[in-house]
Amino acid sequence: MSDLLVSIRQAKPGDAQGLAKVFDAAWREAYLGIIPGLALEKMLSRRGLRWWRSTVTRGRPLAVLDIGQGVAGYASYGRCRDRSLPADGEIDELYLLPEYQGVGLGRRLFRAVSNDLRAREMDKIVVWALADNERACAFYEGQGGKSVARVEERIGGATLAKVAYLFR
Repeated sequence: MSDLLVSIRQAKPGDAQGLAKVFDAAWREAYLGIIPGLALEKMLSRRGLRWWRSTVTRGRPLAVLDIGQGVAGYASYGRCRDRSLPADGEIDELYLLPEYQGVGLGRRLFRAVSNDLRAREMDKIVVWALADNERACAFYEGQGGKSVARVEERIGGATLAKVAYLFR
């Protein structure tokens, strides 16, 4: 039996390859059949290695779930971007490689970034999820999120509903 060293830390430029891998795999698993195929492929192609290298050096926090052998997940977060919502902070994205989902690592990552936002005096936190992504909606509801807004967005010719979950 071997031990798995799990840490959550801020992303570094050397994490770009792992971040790109997580993004691609997690989005394919989460959105296949929800986001129209061509639109999904275009979204995936825009977030390659160069994009992630640039993102790591920007000001918005980006946490990685490091399993000792590389990046298994990430969360992007910071000040809430939608002033119409009753929130100060926002978790923009939270994704794990599919093989690491369902074992509690997502909860650990969610708690870590929520705690970081609260330490930055952002006590009300919002997360958006596509309504058809039942797994994500169940995850955020399971963490105590309450639905506070619903909007529709056109993606690749399809109208998709997004739900905002608020955490206090």
